[in-house]
Amino acid sequence: MASSFSFFFLMLLPLAVISAVTPCPPSQRAALLAFKAALTEPYLGIFNTWNTTDCCASWYGIACDPTTGHVTDVNLRGESQDPMFQKLGLSGYMTGKISPEICTLSNLTSLVVADWKAISGEIPACVTSLSSLRLLDLAGNRIAGEIPTEIGNMRSLSVVSLADNEISGEIPTSIVNLRRLMHLDLSNNQVSGEIPYDFGKLRMLSRALLSGNQLTGSIPKSISRMKRLADLDVSLNRLTGSIPAELGKMKVLSTLKLDGNSMTGPVPSTLLRNTGMGILNLSRNGFSGTIPDVFGAGSYFMVLDLSFNNFSGRIPASLSASKFMGHLDLSNNHLCGAIPIGSSFEHIDAASFSNNDCLCGNPLKAC
Repeated sequence: MASSFSFFFLMLLPLAVISAVTPCPPSQRAALLAFKAALTEPYLGIFNTWNTTDCCASWYGIACDPTTGHVTDVNLRGESQDPMFQKLGLSGYMTGKISPEICTLSNLTSLVVADWKAISGEIPACVTSLSSLRLLDLAGNRIAGEIPTEIGNMRSLSVVSLADNEISGEIPTSIVNLRRLMHLDLSNNQVSGEIPYDFGKLRMLSRALLSGNQLTGSIPKSISRMKRLADLDVSLNRLTGSIPAELGKMKVLSTLKLDGNSMTGPVPSTLLRNTGMGILNLSRNGFSGTIPDVFGAGSYFMVLDLSFNNFSGRIPASLSASKFMGHLDLSNNHLCGAIPIGSSFEHIDAASFSNNDCLCGNPLKAC
């Protein structure tokens, strides 16, 4: 019995070896060469390896399914730890455009063409046909145009990074159909319009980085239903309205950056009471009212920045009971009265309390 099994296993070995070296189909090689032809990389020579008949064998940045030979990964990153980059002491620079030919690689699971600084053109609309794509990273280029409206068809996507480009237009409403999406980075573009009202349908999302755009409207209340969201950054936009109190009840949310908008109203006490909140930046808005006196021994802020608003009244005495206060900035408001005494304030300098109406006490002048 054992000898029969051994014979059967040995018979399979040649098949395994053959399947492990299955070359890529000629059509896929042709698609990659068309993709390469639309790009120019003058310094590192990463495309010099793209000169053999088999694109699955030692082509830089290309990986294939070992059984079928179909291309599964295009991974070209201009900021890389690759020895080729380190030896020359250069970061990547590439011009040209992303050819629609890339869309013929129907088995792609990752498409990374990031940090090349000068790739322009638009995102090919046909990428929405890549139903197996899990990672789309085109950050750090000069890509313009709009996000494809049918991006919601790409149901396998878990990471979308388009940061640091020149992308315009609105966030497509179909994006809420990406139910596996965990990381979304659209920061530092020219994206306009409102955040989709049903953005909260992205229940798997843990990071939503939308800063440095031209977004308008208010923060959708539906975001509070995102149970995995840990990092929400919508700073440096044109958002208005108030902070939904529901955000303060999110158990996983630990970083909230709303700075540099035109938001108004009071700060919900739920937000400051949330002991999981570690970085809260509400600076440079039009928030008003008193700062809720709801801090306690569970409060642990690496950053609490409420500067450049219209807060009035006293600094909450309960702030002194905080477990930790790394960076505190209450400057440029209308606060008045004595600065609380406590270990949380011992390392805070005068600049953090400057330009208020009538604050006094250490580190400012005595009351």
